[in-house]
Amino acid sequence: MEDRDTGADAPEVGASSASPGPAGPGAASWQQRRPTGPRFADGHAGDAAQNQKGKPKKRRKRRRGRKVFARDEARPATNRSPPPGDAPVPAAKTSAPPVAAAPPDAPARPEQGVRRPPAYELPVFAALDLGTNNCRLLVAVPTRHGQFRVIDAFSRIVRLGEGLTANGRLGQPAMDRAVEALKVCGDKLRNRKIRKARLIATEACRTADNGVEFLDRVEREAGLKLEIIDRQTEARLAVSGCGSLVERDTQGVVLFDIGGGSSEIALIDLSGRRSPRLANHIVSWTSLPVGVVSLAERFGGRTVTREIFAAMVDDVAARLATFDGRDRLSHLKASPNFHLLGTSGTVTTLAGVHLDLERYDRRRVDGLWMDRDSVDRMVEKLVGWDFQQRCANPCIGADRADLVLAGCAILEAIRAVWPSERLRVADRGLREGILSELMADDGVWRNDGRGRA
Repeated sequence: MEDRDTGADAPEVGASSASPGPAGPGAASWQQRRPTGPRFADGHAGDAAQNQKGKPKKRRKRRRGRKVFARDEARPATNRSPPPGDAPVPAAKTSAPPVAAAPPDAPARPEQGVRRPPAYELPVFAALDLGTNNCRLLVAVPTRHGQFRVIDAFSRIVRLGEGLTANGRLGQPAMDRAVEALKVCGDKLRNRKIRKARLIATEACRTADNGVEFLDRVEREAGLKLEIIDRQTEARLAVSGCGSLVERDTQGVVLFDIGGGSSEIALIDLSGRRSPRLANHIVSWTSLPVGVVSLAERFGGRTVTREIFAAMVDDVAARLATFDGRDRLSHLKASPNFHLLGTSGTVTTLAGVHLDLERYDRRRVDGLWMDRDSVDRMVEKLVGWDFQQRCANPCIGADRADLVLAGCAILEAIRAVWPSERLRVADRGLREGILSELMADDGVWRNDGRGRA
C-alpha cells in the first residue's frame, strides 16, 4: 500500500526551528556505495557506423528561422570521423566560419536535462520514521539558512501496529510488510553518500513485547539499525519539523501530532522573548497512548455511528483530563495570536476534503489555515459518510477509510480542551524535525548551506 508522500515534492522545506539533540544511535550504519552516474559515449563509434553505410551524415543548423541540413561533404575532409579501426585524428584548424553542429569526432554532449555536478558536493542527510501506520523516509540537502531541499523520499502504509492493542505483540504479516518497506529504504540510503542519518521507531516498537526482537530482524534483513525513541523526543521532533509554520506575531501554539499508536501534544508559549528554536518554548507536553490505529481497533473503523464517534471522543477526553500541564497556555487562549497546529494524516485529510481536491496536493495543503467553522463542517461531513463514501474520496481512499474517523475523534477532544478560532495544517513532522536537527548540529547553515569541508 503506497502512502502519499510528505515532503517529496517540496523544493525546499523550512527548518529554522530545529531544536538541539544528538544524532543518537540511529546514525547511518549501512555500507555506502557510490551511485552509478550516466555514461556518455565518446562519439567515435557512432560516427564510424554511419560512415560504413556510405551515406554522409546530416547536420542540422538554423538559418533565418528555418531548419536546414548540410551534407558532410561540404566540410573539410580533416573534420570527418576516422574509418573503423583507425586512431582518431584531431580536427584540423581552419579559417572557415564555425558551423552550428559539433564535428563528428568531438565528444558527445550529455543528454539534455542531465544536471552537471556542482563545483562542490552538498552534504546529504536522511531521516527515517517507522511508525505504527507508516514507514517514511526523507533524504535532503541544506539550502538557505534553516531550510533544506528534498532529493529523495519514500512513504508506504505498513500498519505495523495492526493487532497490537489486542495482542501486545507485532503480528507476523505486519512485520513482513514493514521489513519489505525498510528494504526499499535501505537500498535508497546505500545508493547515496549520506553524511548523517537518524532512523527512528515510535509507538508500535515502543510498546510491543517483541519490538526489540523485530528491530534485530530489520538490522539483519534490511541492513538498517533503528532506534526506539521515547515520547518526549517524539514530541520535540514534531515541534522542530513544523517551526517554519509558526509566524512571528504568534504568541501561543498547541501543536499536536495524531499518530497511529500515540498522539503527541506540545504547548508552546511565545509571548516572551523568542528564540530561533521553537522547541525551546515548549512549556508543557504529553503523549497520549492512543492513535488512529489503536482507537479504531477498539471502537471499530468501518461502521462508525454518531454514538460510536461520541464514545471515541469521550475516551480521548478522559485521557486529556489527566494531563496536568493542559492549562499552561490559559492566559493566551483568548488572544487572536493563539492557534492550533496539527501535523498528521487526520488534519491533512480534512484539509484535502475542505479544498475538494480531485487528487491530494501537498503544496496546497501544507500551511493551510482553516477556521473553526470549516473544521466543524469537515468533521460533520466525514461522520455522515459511510465507509464506501470515505473510500471513494481521493484524499482518504481505502487505506485510510477505516482510520480517519478515529483521527477526527482525537482532534475533537483536543479542540474541546484548547478551543481556537484557527487551525493550521502541516504536512510535515518527525522526519523534517530530524533533518533540521541533524543539519543544525552539523553546522551546515553556518557556511551558506554548503556544509563543513
